[in-house]
Amino acid sequence: MGEPPRRPRQLFLAGLAAVYLAAFASLYVQIPGLYGKDGILPARKMLRFTGKGLWEQLRDFPTLLWLSPRLGLDTELGMELLCLVGVLASFGALVFEPLRDSLVFALLRMLYLSVYQVGQVFLYFQWDSLLLEAGFLAVLVAPLHLLKWRSTAWRAHDSVTFWLVRWLLFRLMFASGVVKLTSRCPTWWGLTALTYHYETQCIPTPVAWFAHQLPVWIQKFSVVATYVIEIAIPLLFFAPIRRLRLFAFYSQVLLQVLIILTGNYNFFNALTIILAFSLLDEEHVGRWLGRSKRRHASTWPPSLRSFLSTLLQLTTYGLLVYWSVRYFGLEINWEKKLLDSKVAFTYHEFTKWLHAVTLPLVGLGFLSLSWEILSAMYRCVCVRGFFWKLWATLQWAIFATATMGMFAVSLVPFTYIDYESNGKLWPGIHQMFNAVERFQVVNSYGLFRRMTGVGGRPEVVLEGSYDKQIWTEIEFMYKPGNLSTAPPIVAPHQPRLDWQMWFAALAHHSSSPWFTSFVYRLLQGKKDVIRLVQADESKYPFNSQPPVYIRAQLYKYWFTDSTEAREGAAPWWRRQHVQEFFPTVSLGDPTLENLLNQHGLKDKIPLKRPMDAFLPWLLQSVREHSRPYSGPTVLWSLYLIAATTCLLRALGRRPRGGAPPGRHKGPKRGDPADRGGSEKNGQVRKKEAKEAEEKAEGRARGGGAESHADGLRSKKKK
Repeated sequence: MGEPPRRPRQLFLAGLAAVYLAAFASLYVQIPGLYGKDGILPARKMLRFTGKGLWEQLRDFPTLLWLSPRLGLDTELGMELLCLVGVLASFGALVFEPLRDSLVFALLRMLYLSVYQVGQVFLYFQWDSLLLEAGFLAVLVAPLHLLKWRSTAWRAHDSVTFWLVRWLLFRLMFASGVVKLTSRCPTWWGLTALTYHYETQCIPTPVAWFAHQLPVWIQKFSVVATYVIEIAIPLLFFAPIRRLRLFAFYSQVLLQVLIILTGNYNFFNALTIILAFSLLDEEHVGRWLGRSKRRHASTWPPSLRSFLSTLLQLTTYGLLVYWSVRYFGLEINWEKKLLDSKVAFTYHEFTKWLHAVTLPLVGLGFLSLSWEILSAMYRCVCVRGFFWKLWATLQWAIFATATMGMFAVSLVPFTYIDYESNGKLWPGIHQMFNAVERFQVVNSYGLFRRMTGVGGRPEVVLEGSYDKQIWTEIEFMYKPGNLSTAPPIVAPHQPRLDWQMWFAALAHHSSSPWFTSFVYRLLQGKKDVIRLVQADESKYPFNSQPPVYIRAQLYKYWFTDSTEAREGAAPWWRRQHVQEFFPTVSLGDPTLENLLNQHGLKDKIPLKRPMDAFLPWLLQSVREHSRPYSGPTVLWSLYLIAATTCLLRALGRRPRGGAPPGRHKGPKRGDPADRGGSEKNGQVRKKEAKEAEEKAEGRARGGGAESHADGLRSKKKK
């Protein structure tokens, strides 16, 4: 039995705390403009106080914002309080290991679910659902330090609950690869999707411009590699050979790093890498940290087990290459010096294969989970002492049951990739899923289902005027607008208005009701909404006086090619006007009034804030101090403070004086070595350390005891 995944678990929990920090801080700076009383979609409209009891409200609509009136807060200030508490809790969990506790992660998950419930369209992204599901798993995975005076180094069931993280990663990646083909998108089937992706994604990075210039055959081969990494390699997540799992880990990390370099997808890619930590083991992470316990000595001839393991690895790699060549028609064109590729199977063949493998994949997951449960049970049996063995077995039974329940519930969204398989699930599983669906415990995933902007990237450009004669474009901080402005780097911050502007451009403005409210707020000159467009109000063209008229035009944008860039004209973008997106409106305009009434966005008189109370005053003070700073500035400042704190703590642990390290005599209580291995090993180490300390104390007492013992020995000899 391998060692429990203590270090990978700590990496997962620390990384998830960092993601929570990004999510809460990024949302906090946008709350007034998105959800305030003068925001685009005021959050107060989502909470209707109908006279029900508190528990009934929480059951029907689970959010802590029901408690806001009891604290003297309106909904906006309640959201700010939840985000600030989330920032503090996630920052503490990131910096201090004892705070990576099950109760802390339960709090973080509860806070994010609360703001998610009222977040409306600006918070309904797949990565928000992914964070909620990963956060729920963290509650099961994290240890329980805060309620214990002394916690054990590991628990026998740790590998069982940690397996759910691996299963979540598998569902995410496999579904993301499958939906690209089930969508029948011609660009994914033609392997040309990446020739459009870099310029049509929501907020590209400067590297995306250079990636867009790559030859077509490289772009097509990249699509093939994406299919292999997302569909084939996830099967290795459950491989019994650790090197295959490590190969799968580094493949996923490679894909996510490339996406990070070419696109601003906030915390999503970092969260995916954090989920991939579940593929690592104690030994491999120890090698990263320079604390590997295993000595790798080459032996010849190799053992039969080692030989068979190597043979299975080479066979797996060979099959991956063979299937890639066969099903994607990979062929080297020596004449043109390139690699040709094409999809060598039909849609019918793929759906038939998908139907054949969906339920067997469920069986594979069940077998993998059963092995982890049996391994954990064996560890319980090995625990010394009847009482501790009984306590470990009781915990194992509880957490193994909870893990099995989570696995069963997750089968409903997982089998959405094949509805016939979904219909074959036991009806009780569907009932369990329906019971927990509102709490976002498990979700379905499928990223980049279809490639948009094939004929050019659609982009909405807002224009304002005082007289309907001279129109001035309103530039955003992050989304494309000015042709000469380089694409920004904003991750892990997510500018949620910019993202929704990208979605709005894909359809008629009536499909995005919030856009009417956005125009209305700009005509009113609401400062909080303007800060979503430009954090530095001096860069907003109507900072002194709101525009009288606003309209929106639809353009198509393309990256310039390398020849245009060398000529010096429009080095980043070129564009072409398509049509009017939103008609010219002004305050009191019948068209605007009708749209506001149609979508239920007409202003209502909000409740007055009791600013004389301490808590509202405190929240307003924090808001005033953070208002001048943009989202990326706030985020990276927090990360810099966290990194500095960790560095100072690490330097404080180093011994003073620079003396060479002495002989190791056993770890002290709380050191990493004391928490590795098993309880038995921990007890042995503590005993050795105690004996070493007693010997050292004996030597320190000097000649008294030793000379007395020598005198007794000399008398005895005489």
